[in-house]
Amino acid sequence: MTNFVYLSRERIREMEKELTDLKTNGRKSMAERIAEARSYGDLSENAEYDAAKEEQGLLELKISKLEGLLSRARVIDTSNMSKDQAHILSTVTVKNLGNSKIFKYTLVSPEEADLEKGKISISSPVGQALMGTKVGQKVQAKVPAGTINFEVIDLE
Repeated sequence: MTNFVYLSRERIREMEKELTDLKTNGRKSMAERIAEARSYGDLSENAEYDAAKEEQGLLELKISKLEGLLSRARVIDTSNMSKDQAHILSTVTVKNLGNSKIFKYTLVSPEEADLEKGKISISSPVGQALMGTKVGQKVQAKVPAGTINFEVIDLE
């Protein structure tokens, strides 16, 4: 059974670019490192060679994971989604009712989440609380530190 991963077009392009770079530049530099380590002599006592081979295994694992993710990726189509309700790829501006701070979040799939860029996962406590909300609505998000009360002040 294939479980699809819903991503934005932008994120799929980023992942494809990263995969291409890992397959070309990553593999090339890894082959050079292994060749250099091999030149140091006896492979049975060559720590550089062992480290390079281990790194090669990690590189191939990363390539494999990216390929698997991309094979299951589907582009999110928001054209049919309601504009007055928060959904995946909505940008939601909220006011924390506890400290009156304003936050702007874009709701994304777990694979795209990046808090530094304001992208929160729809499966996170805050993301789950915001899904389906409308402007003016108050919601609670149960987070590890307790409960946060928000008011939705804008939707894009």
